[in-house]
Amino acid sequence: MSLPQTLAAARPIDGGFSATIPENWMQGRTSYGGFSAAMALAAAQRLVPDLPPLRSATINFVGPLAGEVEVRARLLRQGRNASWISAEVTSAAGVGLTATFVFMGPVVSSTLHLHNLPAPAGVIAAADAAPFPEGRGPTFAAQFDRRFAMQKSADKQPELTWWVRLQDTDGLDPMVALLLIADALPPGVMPLMEAWSPVSSMTWLINLLTPLPQTTDGWYLVRAAGNYAEKGCSSQDMAIWNADGTAVAVGMQSIAIFG
Repeated sequence: MSLPQTLAAARPIDGGFSATIPENWMQGRTSYGGFSAAMALAAAQRLVPDLPPLRSATINFVGPLAGEVEVRARLLRQGRNASWISAEVTSAAGVGLTATFVFMGPVVSSTLHLHNLPAPAGVIAAADAAPFPEGRGPTFAAQFDRRFAMQKSADKQPELTWWVRLQDTDGLDPMVALLLIADALPPGVMPLMEAWSPVSSMTWLINLLTPLPQTTDGWYLVRAAGNYAEKGCSSQDMAIWNADGTAVAVGMQSIAIFG
């Protein structure tokens, strides 16, 4: 099942909905983090009508999520320009994810205009990029089209840059779809790892740079660049551009590496 199908089959509950996480969205023993975060955002959007655009999200991956889950949202504050909504995804095992979403409308600024986040140099256009071999990656990876956006370097660097496209976006809010795509890469330090090890995202901050994500043919350029890895804890910067090279989101993530 796709995310649109999962949301369509969800059952209303007080403050949100209950749903079943499909097996094809699993990553080991837990739901793919982008899937759980996207469900939390969907619950937040349903809570308050006519919300302004999403501008920021802070997400904590607390524990594993699988099978039947409940997704609830709560309004923290609604001001003239901005609204804060918290969301929580729980299963029989307890809390699996908490999130705080900030929605904010435009504010007139007469002097401050800054948008300086160019795409990495040397990016291969999505139409020309080589696709991933079929069957590679975790279970949820089959829900995306993925292509290598950079030429393979002889020097291993703690960064990954891929083209990613969600296969089923039917009726899906563009922000929910973007959040689903934004976590699709392995940790940026993966190229430096001598052997495969289990990994688990712990915290994720993402700031949206557009009120309405748009791209060509569904392709987004996603980059994860590790800047620290020590004693099982890794930190990385993240960014997303559309097919025209316009930045649409930036973020930072903390990841546990068990090996």
